[in-house]
Amino acid sequence: MTIVVRRMRWWDIDAAMELERQLFTEDAWSAELFWSELAQHKVTHYVVATREATLVGYAGLAAYDGEAYIQTMAVAETEQRQGLGRRLLRELLVEARQRGAERAGLEVRADNSPAQALYRQFGFAPVGLRRGYYQPSGADAIVMIVEDIISSAFADLLAVSMSPRAAAR
Repeated sequence: MTIVVRRMRWWDIDAAMELERQLFTEDAWSAELFWSELAQHKVTHYVVATREATLVGYAGLAAYDGEAYIQTMAVAETEQRQGLGRRLLRELLVEARQRGAERAGLEVRADNSPAQALYRQFGFAPVGLRRGYYQPSGADAIVMIVEDIISSAFADLLAVSMSPRAAAR
């Protein structure tokens, strides 16, 4: 029952939508948005995590002009706090580095402290607040950024992030 992380394909969208609706009831993405993101494959990179035939997570990145942006990330409730979010985020940041990004940013719900803690483990720091960002719920978003992801020090952080000791944090 190993989890496999692979590139997202169009046939994964229905399962991603099911997980999206379970986790983000009010602020869920649409299938059309996933289709649009996958169509922009020259600037985006989306991955899914599956356990056997079941999609248990996904994550997406846009990268261009030396910057990367974490577009979305979701982990099934049954898989949360077991290292899958860390694995997905690491996958995106490795891809961002391969695409020449020097920094990465994201928005995270202000009330999602577990996600914020995960992002801090990768060096993300809060730089701003977007009031009422998530619609239609009106929840605030914290903007977080990590600089110099192209550095060897950040490469070392990525290497350490998948160690069993890091997964236990």
